[in-house]
Amino acid sequence: MRLTWISASEGALFADAITSFVDLLKESGEPPLKESDAIQQDRPSLENGSEIAFPLTANQTDYCMECSICTGTCPVSRELPEFAPKQFIKRAVMKLDEDLIRSKEIWSCLSCAHCSVRCPAMIDFPEFNRILRKKARKVDNLPVESHHGIQQHIARLQTRCVKQNRTAWAEQVGEFQATGDYFYFVGCLPYFEITFRYLDLAPLNSAKSVLRLLNRMGIAPVISNDERCCGHDAFWSGDEATFLTLARQNLEVIKASGAKYVLFSCPEGYATFKNHYPKFFGKLPFTVLYMTVFLEQRLRDHPLSLRPSVDNIVTFQDPCRLGRWSGDYESPRDLLKQVPAINLIEMERSRENALCCGTSAWMACTGCSKAIQTQRLHEAAETGANTLITACPKCQIHLSCAQSGANMDLEINDIYTYIDSHIR
Repeated sequence: MRLTWISASEGALFADAITSFVDLLKESGEPPLKESDAIQQDRPSLENGSEIAFPLTANQTDYCMECSICTGTCPVSRELPEFAPKQFIKRAVMKLDEDLIRSKEIWSCLSCAHCSVRCPAMIDFPEFNRILRKKARKVDNLPVESHHGIQQHIARLQTRCVKQNRTAWAEQVGEFQATGDYFYFVGCLPYFEITFRYLDLAPLNSAKSVLRLLNRMGIAPVISNDERCCGHDAFWSGDEATFLTLARQNLEVIKASGAKYVLFSCPEGYATFKNHYPKFFGKLPFTVLYMTVFLEQRLRDHPLSLRPSVDNIVTFQDPCRLGRWSGDYESPRDLLKQVPAINLIEMERSRENALCCGTSAWMACTGCSKAIQTQRLHEAAETGANTLITACPKCQIHLSCAQSGANMDLEINDIYTYIDSHIR
């Protein structure tokens, strides 16, 4: 419509040219395309053109390109400048799918959801990245599996017709049964018991404490030899086939038990059943409950006589899957406050701002992971606490591992073992 050459020094001429051009546009009438149509056709979006096929609207991608809250929030980005959630979205918008799917950075995400809970555009970056990982496996871009991949191998073995002895520990502790209203989903604790002996940890102590607490409340839960891994790690490492096989097997086992309630002492199993199983299998035929919620509610009607705490100060580590993923910050704190004289002091970052324990799905346990874990341990020590309590077995394992190479003496305890140890 017009071509005008103007020098940068000719301010008045530039202003006149712009004013007259705007007037000309106004005289031309309404544009032939509505603005919303123009946005969809002309602006980049992941709804059109990208093979990743992650459903983001043009408005979301526009907002994303002008924002960096996710990068400022992400604990990995603080340690690895080359990792930035926003840049993943940008590369997808630019249709650099092959570049993304073959990148090694996609395995660095902790799926801790710190980015997505603060995203103004409500972009679920962990799910976006999970889809990348699923596609990455098809081009042989695989994660570096920690602990020599033993946990991944155990999960894959459980997709087969294997005979397990998952209940021997329970026979020595208390009462349980094969059918009933309450199914205690023990998860991978029996396997962790073997794998992490070198850390002087006994992860099954958590399950033993849970069984004793349930028995004291008059509940003999179902504990099954046929239970499988929940599939959390396979799901978040892009191995969807393994996840689906494990999930189907677990649903069949629980259905056969006749359980109305499934109780979890592991946040990853709880979040997987609560948030991901229904997306693939529809509404579940039972109620999913996290153990701290269940115990805290039951204690109101079946109070236990608890000894006062002898710890000077305790602090609590929020698991990502229980907190940001499932929205439960208070039940573990309410349960801990049942212990008389307990002095619970919060870390600088807690609840929705809590720092992740540094690694996820037994992948990429790197210097970045250790840096994050060390930060968290120092935050705990700065409260003056001599005991750090968590409601997640992996948090206990990862933070204990990090402390083994650090110069600090902090007891890292499981919440169920802690409560059980205070029963008179």
